[in-house]
Amino acid sequence: MLDLTIQTDQTVAMPEAPYVARHFIDGQYHDSADGRTSDRVSPSHGIVVSRAALGTASETGAAIAAARRAFDDGCWSDLSGKERAIVLNRVADLIEANEERLAVIETLESGKPISQARGECGGAADLWRYAASLARASHGDSHNTLGADILGVVLKEPIGVVSIITPWNFPFWILSQKLPFALAAGCTCVVKPSEMTPSTTAMLGELLNEAGLPAGVCNIVLGHGDPVGSLMTTHKDVDMVSFTGSTAVGKLITKSAGDSLKKVALELGGKNPQVIFPDADLESAADAVTFGVYFNVGQCCNSSSRIIVHEDIADAFVERVVALSRQVVFGNPMHPDTQVGAIVTADHQQKIDGYVRAARDQGAEVMLGGGMMEVPGLGQQFYQPTVVRGVTPEMEIARAEVFGPVLSVLTFRDFDEAVALVNDSAYGLSAGVWSEDVHTCLSFCRKAQAGTVWTNTWMDGFPELAFGGMKESGQGREIGRYGFEEFLEVKSLVMRIGRSRAPWVKTG
Repeated sequence: MLDLTIQTDQTVAMPEAPYVARHFIDGQYHDSADGRTSDRVSPSHGIVVSRAALGTASETGAAIAAARRAFDDGCWSDLSGKERAIVLNRVADLIEANEERLAVIETLESGKPISQARGECGGAADLWRYAASLARASHGDSHNTLGADILGVVLKEPIGVVSIITPWNFPFWILSQKLPFALAAGCTCVVKPSEMTPSTTAMLGELLNEAGLPAGVCNIVLGHGDPVGSLMTTHKDVDMVSFTGSTAVGKLITKSAGDSLKKVALELGGKNPQVIFPDADLESAADAVTFGVYFNVGQCCNSSSRIIVHEDIADAFVERVVALSRQVVFGNPMHPDTQVGAIVTADHQQKIDGYVRAARDQGAEVMLGGGMMEVPGLGQQFYQPTVVRGVTPEMEIARAEVFGPVLSVLTFRDFDEAVALVNDSAYGLSAGVWSEDVHTCLSFCRKAQAGTVWTNTWMDGFPELAFGGMKESGQGREIGRYGFEEFLEVKSLVMRIGRSRAPWVKTG
């Protein structure tokens, strides 16, 4: 066994019975018409943690119809920004009041550490509050310089019915990057969470009801991408699709939504680099790299899964990261000290291991970890914190989104080579640079092809700052003012004052 810090104790009480997750349609909870359900077995504890209704085209169609009616009758979109903000702020308060309940079920469904689930679920309230502030601050433009007899007004109106499809790795946080902003804009929504982590999204329906959201404004359908997700992306009554998940599925959604020219916003994969220059604060950089690759068990689109370190400091820096990796607390997700938990499925665990084995076969050196691991009392659905060096740009481990606790190490000689390695990727979600020279940092930020660039930090995020990627990492933005405006249509009003327009048809 590796010399790792392993936590086998548990301090958080287990639920007495599986959570029963049901569809939330038109303000009411429903089972599937055919009675089908799906059990989610906890990847860390091997127990059935939730039993979710398995949706069909019937439930999906009913949810879309409810959202369409609610939008068309104006019960939400016609409210003032103040009135919408009041409801969103109530939801935020209820999220905080239910943080522990949400976090426990999310930990058991996903395998992530309870401390990180608490931060995700409770912290999501801040996204709801910021979206509420945007509901009140939203406005269009006026143009009174078009001539004495013309007044131009630009309106921003809700786009309509939005399908929201979310993944399993941050089910509540990613939902909260989308839903409150769509609601703040006046849209109505149909939401589908991953079938692997349905419960916190289903629980949200209770909070929406309690907060006073009108029936039909937000509807939740549980189940698989086919048939639920596919109908949500093709139905004629859906005006926009907002999807977070794999690049492969994002491409399919773009194609299917194209038949009706729906707007599509995509937050997809990443292969995010951190570049370490010799003059960097190496202790801070090593700690950030360690955090960036192991946070959420590495199952994070923003994972810093590759570092590009200057060859003069590579040996010392990798040794520092390996030493820190050995101190990361690994094991039982239901203990607050645990920092790295379980892998979401056994199949995904095998996929992670395949990348590491292929890199070793191609000549890379595994400095730490590199295999599946059993945690006493919990089973084998864990993967060792892993550091792989001697990685070259053509290796698959340097190019593919491994989505696990695996760090790839590449080296560079000068600034231009570092930037070239950063941009030699199909992805462009985020990047980081470590240097005490502000000129180096600024030059890097301007040249890196990424939607977010961090300087001397990693994964700091704020509701005010937009999030999204370039290239195959997606299109559109989430959160911030730019993310809010994704859910708005722009309409220009051109108003002539009086009868000043000269006739086009000469009648005399």
